[in-house]
Amino acid sequence: MSAIQNLFRGHYQEYEKSYHPSFEQVKAANGIIRCKTEELGGNKYACDKCGHSVMRYHSCRNRHCPSCQGVNKEVWIDKRRKDVLNAPYFHAVFTMPKQLHQIIYHNQRLLYDLMYKSVAETLTELSTDKKYLGAQIGFFSVLHTWGQNLHYHPHIHTVVLAGGLTKQNQWRNTSQKFFIPVKVLSKKFRGKYLYYLKQYYQQNRLQFYKDAQKYEDPKQFQKLMDECYKLDWYSYTKRTFEGPLAVMKYLGRYTHRIAISNQRIISVDHATDTVIIGVKDYKNNNEKKTVTMKITEFIRRFLMHILPKGFVKIRHYGILANRNRKTKLALCRKLTRSPLYKPRFEGLEKREILSILLGKDVTQCPGCMKGHLKSPFTGDTS
Repeated sequence: MSAIQNLFRGHYQEYEKSYHPSFEQVKAANGIIRCKTEELGGNKYACDKCGHSVMRYHSCRNRHCPSCQGVNKEVWIDKRRKDVLNAPYFHAVFTMPKQLHQIIYHNQRLLYDLMYKSVAETLTELSTDKKYLGAQIGFFSVLHTWGQNLHYHPHIHTVVLAGGLTKQNQWRNTSQKFFIPVKVLSKKFRGKYLYYLKQYYQQNRLQFYKDAQKYEDPKQFQKLMDECYKLDWYSYTKRTFEGPLAVMKYLGRYTHRIAISNQRIISVDHATDTVIIGVKDYKNNNEKKTVTMKITEFIRRFLMHILPKGFVKIRHYGILANRNRKTKLALCRKLTRSPLYKPRFEGLEKREILSILLGKDVTQCPGCMKGHLKSPFTGDTS
């Protein structure tokens, strides 16, 4: 049983006495609590040599569960290998100012979508401008809503193919630096987001709760907009990849990440009901530090990052969009002389993928180490 699962199993009921989680938060919490336990049921397997039996319980498959992301992440990355071009890639991050956090949290689906829309329009418009590149690029974006201490911190990670296709269907490369100055990027993103946010307000599409109810007054909302326009919205870019395959290795750090992994749980003190987590201080050269909090507070912070039902977290644009993969992306591969990387896991069953990832046969009997585990009812291997 994992560290995070133990925290939820021991303290989630206490958390519910003080807070009112949403349907999706309850679903995620119950999934984490029951994951790979007898509560979700399972299958019994027996060795075809010695008869040794093993019970393997079902996973909850919730995308926020820390125990259920490993294989999904590897399979997704493997599928995307065939999209990689022999060209420069950059990592860009777009961060929302804290003045908007409460409104975004209260309107998650609408304003998360707006984050993606604003990032996409910013990169698309600036990249097609001849002043910067004059070509159509490809990129994908991933939403993260947390900081190292699990506080609410919505931001978009974007992996950008920093080269593109001109209107004449020619490939145009960029320099070693990112082709759009960061200040230009941030200013454009800020203008896009606030422009649409004001439209949503005028269309009465925004909900305001608690302290944010004051923004129902148009004067107060305009005051907020004026304050946000004056801020320098924090964004940054960096070239992270050396070679096409390094791109794939890097992707996994962001695509299926959840708010916190089990590895960051340093210790739990049941006498004081506190948990200590490890954090990196990005402002001080990633210095490693610790944060101590009540377990119910840990659960509250964790559940703040549960996404709305059916929310698409990884989104592709430009020549990486689904509608362009067979045409424009194929043309770009030819123009950049990029090899076609064949996915390793294509056509394999989950047990075969697990065996590759773990470097051992997961169907091997742990008793005699010679036979294989099979279901007594279907004959299927585990």
